[in-house]
Amino acid sequence: MIVGVPKEIKAQEHRVGLVPSSVREFTAHGHQVLVETNAGAGINYTDKDYQECGATIVQNAKDIFAKADMIIKVKEPQANECQMLRPDQVLFTYLHLAADADQAKGLMASNCVAIAYETVTGAGGRGLPLLAPMSEIAGRLAIQVGGAYLLKHLGGRGRLIGGSPGVEPANVVVLGGGVSGYHAAEMAVGMQANVVILEKNHDQIRVLDSHFGNRARVIQSSRDSIERYVLNADLVIGAVLIPGASAPKLVTKDMIKKMRPGSVVVDIAIDQGGCFETSHATTHSDPVYVVDDVIHYCVANMPGAVPMTSAQALNNAVLPYALSLADKGWKRALMEDPNLRHGLNVCRGEITHQGVAESLNLPYVPSPRDLAA
Repeated sequence: MIVGVPKEIKAQEHRVGLVPSSVREFTAHGHQVLVETNAGAGINYTDKDYQECGATIVQNAKDIFAKADMIIKVKEPQANECQMLRPDQVLFTYLHLAADADQAKGLMASNCVAIAYETVTGAGGRGLPLLAPMSEIAGRLAIQVGGAYLLKHLGGRGRLIGGSPGVEPANVVVLGGGVSGYHAAEMAVGMQANVVILEKNHDQIRVLDSHFGNRARVIQSSRDSIERYVLNADLVIGAVLIPGASAPKLVTKDMIKKMRPGSVVVDIAIDQGGCFETSHATTHSDPVYVVDDVIHYCVANMPGAVPMTSAQALNNAVLPYALSLADKGWKRALMEDPNLRHGLNVCRGEITHQGVAESLNLPYVPSPRDLAA
């Protein structure tokens, strides 16, 4: 199979679909890898590094899309990339289609086979192994950037997350106790904040309570508890995820209006539309905006701020699935692995993920009709 790795073109995105060590694995399996020139420059990998691992360097993305059987990326294809996709060409990347109707329509028009990292499931259909490493990084980053924007000269309340001897630390509220919420809470606890985790799932509440003990309070999430703790927070982390679907709007405009001036919200769920009513996507070059004196950080590719860490973590997780697709072809790989099959979002012009279809109000086709052919 010919595998293509174009350079990421989304604003401030420095990660790369395959690092050189991953390229070496593909070439060892007998595949040809085409890498766009300078694709790894953002994380200090040179064209020579890729060539030494067996890649062929291509001067532009157009040639990669024209020749490759499978495109491996990090972020969702931009409009001009959607136009370069071909029928039956495999696209393996993050898509986050529930909040992006234009991209979904572009993928449908291309008749490609689009497999989303974020909806591939783990053993027994549990967990999201290709989303987890980025969720872990986003959760940890959320506390770092949230703490920074609490600084007075950046518009915040002037509150130190960990406080000081004799002075109360900041109140940090984490909405959602999944992977990103867990890691956000870990960081906040480590910085000695007052931490509250609001979680809906009873089993996960028990897990979190057992892990954190008296280091953080784990509270059943409800409209009442969300309002009570959010209004008293210095920093709120939105870390709620419904796989493939739009994030629920847990914090209303009215709650934002009642929050303390200079408090900060960080919306990790912004890729799926965000869980604050006042959220809209921002970029690393212009990361925040203010609504009713509350600072909003809603960068849609948070792990892109630490590309050396996140690209390697992502490659570690993605590589076995990507090799399966290359070695077996997409039909056989999906037939043999139901967890990888859950990643199929768009196939030959049809939406094949129920959560995406419902979020976009588009017809849902459970699986490609000729998958077994």
